[in-house]
Amino acid sequence: MSSDDATLGFRSQTAEFVDEPLPVEGEIPSWLDGRLVRNGPGRFEAGGERFTHWFDGLAMLRAFDFADGRVRLTTAFPRTEAYRDALDGDASGQFATDETGLSKTLGWLRRLGPPEPTDNANVHVARIDGTLTALTEVPRWVTLDDDLTATGELAFEDDLDTTTAHLTRDDHRDELVGFGTSFGRTHSYELFRIPDGQHRREPIASVAVDTPRYVHDCVTTREHVVVVAPPLEIDLLRALSPFTEGFFEMLSWNPDAGTRLFVVDRDSGALIASPTVDPFFTFHSVNAHLDGRAVVLDLVAFEDAAIVADLSLDALERGGYDDAPQGRLVRLRVPLDGGDVTRSRRYDGGLELPTVPRPVRGRPYRYAYAQATDRTGANGLVKVDVRRGRAREWWERGLYVEEPRMVQRPGATREDDGVVLAPALDTTQSRTVLLVLDARTLEELARAPLPHHLPFGFHGRFFDRS
Repeated sequence: MSSDDATLGFRSQTAEFVDEPLPVEGEIPSWLDGRLVRNGPGRFEAGGERFTHWFDGLAMLRAFDFADGRVRLTTAFPRTEAYRDALDGDASGQFATDETGLSKTLGWLRRLGPPEPTDNANVHVARIDGTLTALTEVPRWVTLDDDLTATGELAFEDDLDTTTAHLTRDDHRDELVGFGTSFGRTHSYELFRIPDGQHRREPIASVAVDTPRYVHDCVTTREHVVVVAPPLEIDLLRALSPFTEGFFEMLSWNPDAGTRLFVVDRDSGALIASPTVDPFFTFHSVNAHLDGRAVVLDLVAFEDAAIVADLSLDALERGGYDDAPQGRLVRLRVPLDGGDVTRSRRYDGGLELPTVPRPVRGRPYRYAYAQATDRTGANGLVKVDVRRGRAREWWERGLYVEEPRMVQRPGATREDDGVVLAPALDTTQSRTVLLVLDARTLEELARAPLPHHLPFGFHGRFFDRS
């Protein structure tokens, strides 16, 4: 592996730190006071065997604490059941890494049924009733202490059996909104809210579907929840086969079915619109808002679902990010009166892991920040002006930038008044750096080098000190 090889981002890092001060090159604004907590895989081996997919890596939480122009680092592997099993040589039950053949069949017989869902909560984080929580796509969320050690599984005071790896924060309504897929004789997407200060999920709606599809994210407007269901179908019968390894092998692309858009009223739970459009795949929505009698929905669209297989560790070891398909920033205008959905591009470059400033989520907005991906030998950061269809980009040779988070300056009156925080793998130095950029210009204000590299992560949130 050469010193500028991005596959370092898919190599395990087992070192852990607690409140480690980082050197700062440049100047971090003194008003930045809070904590950026990120989640993602940190270890890719168990029992001498390498995991199958990037999504399977053992969760490593990373926290960057800001105060008085300084930053401190904490990293930890939550000692979950999945973590302990993996260290004992058993990494089964993950997205694409699982038992097969006779051992799988015998395991089902020993348990008198399928295994428990994994508690390898490696996708996202949220604060639920003040409790920092690590999220994954199955209903076993992990609660965390300030030092990022696991304290147990989050117990809700309701009987909903559904969760999502993404919770959409709505500061205007003081609630989190999520969804999950319910499987049974009939299948449905279960939409719910978690009001602030509660350990209870309140149902919003249940949307019945004939064939369940892989859906990773949802988005809200002021009035609606929007679920985008690409035709990446889930074949539950494959779960019964002893030769199916993980959830990944239950997925099949069926473009003839098109992509479904479900628009649900947040208050009444009524299904307002459910058009089918030409097929595309998406992991992440950017933002949405109501414009007259139509929902304007921005998302990252791929031509098909090849990206899912191309994020396997074998594929990433061969080509890294550079060979992965490119997502495009697409705007869909969804009429609520049954008219045709229209589609347009807001940015022509490749991008992923989009975020928008917290105050404009679910509202009309102007700026989106994302990882820019259309380069060889680097990943950049892009700020897209979605109103004017313009973009500003930040690049540096040998740096692979991860998900950016925009933090507004206290008292800001302009949407882009603040900073953008993003970790980046510096392949020339074989270590990660934390970038602090001006959110208006993308001028670099500061960077904080870490003692080592961190594997590429997924998602995070910035929590104000208050």
